[in-house]
Amino acid sequence: MTVSLLAPPTLEPVSLEEAKAHLRLAGSDDDDYVSALIVAARLQVETAIRRVLIDQTWRVYRDDWPADGSIDLPVAPVRSIVEIVVYDADGEPTTLAPAAWALDAASVPARLRLLGTGPAPGRPLNGIEIDVVAGYGPSGVAVPQPLRLAIMMLVARWFENREGAGFGIVPSAVADAFEALVAPYRVMRLA
Repeated sequence: MTVSLLAPPTLEPVSLEEAKAHLRLAGSDDDDYVSALIVAARLQVETAIRRVLIDQTWRVYRDDWPADGSIDLPVAPVRSIVEIVVYDADGEPTTLAPAAWALDAASVPARLRLLGTGPAPGRPLNGIEIDVVAGYGPSGVAVPQPLRLAIMMLVARWFENREGAGFGIVPSAVADAFEALVAPYRVMRLA
């Protein structure tokens, strides 16, 4: 199963103004740098918890339907299914009606269940496309506060230590606090 990002988040869970207030910055000289740090910190939190924070649209590709008709969706938290398209051998798309499937968004991972028999894909690879919206909501208000705090913590650490911190690495000085903030939201891998 392959996934690709179709529409990234339109904003960050922590605004530039919030980050600047956290850093106690008054001017605008570092706005571009702080904005870049916010994006990097969001990506670090999303990687750590295996969830996306702000609504974004993803496409899940499948070669065929599983025998039991149930698909575990690889992005979380899933908020909705935009559409499900199946391609025939000529590359012509058929969109499945919402009555043809059911979504269990409460499960982690979210589960999509085909109701009945869906049309068989006619092309051997990526014959099924499932577009999903995943995230806690369309704005930072919907993102759990501990995750927003973890982002601000990383932004502050990276802002204060520009030369000694690598992106994608949680500095040891804040690792324990960071782990405590993100641990309740982490999606665990079973295999």
